[in-house]
Amino acid sequence: MAGPRILITNDDGIHAPGIALLEKVAATLSDDVWVVAPETEQSGASHSLSLADPIRMREAGPGRYAVQGTPTDCVVIACNFLMKDRRPDFLLSGVNRGLNLAEDVMYSGTVAAAMEGTLLGIRAIAMSQCFIPGATVPWETADRHLPRVLERLMAVDLPRGVMTNVNFPAVAPHEVTGLCVTRQGARHKLEIHADGRTDARGFPYFWLKFHREVGAAEADTDLAAIGAGAISVTPLHLDMTNRESIPDLRRALSDFRLDIVAP
Repeated sequence: MAGPRILITNDDGIHAPGIALLEKVAATLSDDVWVVAPETEQSGASHSLSLADPIRMREAGPGRYAVQGTPTDCVVIACNFLMKDRRPDFLLSGVNRGLNLAEDVMYSGTVAAAMEGTLLGIRAIAMSQCFIPGATVPWETADRHLPRVLERLMAVDLPRGVMTNVNFPAVAPHEVTGLCVTRQGARHKLEIHADGRTDARGFPYFWLKFHREVGAAEADTDLAAIGAGAISVTPLHLDMTNRESIPDLRRALSDFRLDIVAP
C-alpha cells in the first residue's frame, strides 16, 4: 500500500482512546505511520515547549514513542530527531477528547501540535470529538466519519502556513447533519476559574476549570456547525495580524518621535 509518511500525536496521552482510533484510520491510508505522543495527558498545554527540563522518551512499540513532554515537544522530537532523515508528509493531531472550538484553539495542545507541524512546513490536521459533560464520549461518531473526512482533507493542497481544525459533533453517527466549512467563532463568555483548596498539610492548591457561555452562535462559525449537529472544518493560519487595525494604528502613531536624551 505504501502511501504518505504520517506522524500522529495528541494532547490526551499515548494511551488515549482517540489516538488509537486515529492510528486505526491512518493505517488504512499508509504503511508509514509514526506515533509520537505525550506519556501523560497534556490538555491545555497550548504551544508550550519544555525548555527548562530534560525531555525523556521511551519506545512504546514499533513506530510508537511516548514522550515526557508537551505535544509541541513531541512534534519537535519526531521531526528533528526520530524522522529527521525524512520528515512526515502529514501531521495528524488527535482525536482529542472534547471540543476545540472558538477560543479553545488558543489553549489546545491538540491544535498547537498541528500548528507546530505547520510551522515546519508539514500539512497538518487537528481533530476533536465533542461530547456533553457527564455523558459518554461518542467515539463512534468520529470512528464512522473520520475516514472519509481525513481522506478528502489530505487531498486538499492548502497554502503554506494554513492547517485545518476538525470537530465532530456530540451526536450519534446517524444523527450527524452534514459537514460545514466554518470560521472560528467567539463565545458570549469564556473564563477560567481557579478552584482553591487546601491539602492535608494545610498548603493551598488549585484546580483550573473552564466556564463557557455560547449564547447565539454566529452563522458560518464552528460553534454554529457543532450546535446544528454538523462536522466543523475550520482553516486556521499562523499569521495572527489584525490587518484592519493597521491604518488606525498608523494614524494614531504617525507623529510619534523617540525621546532620546543625548549622553
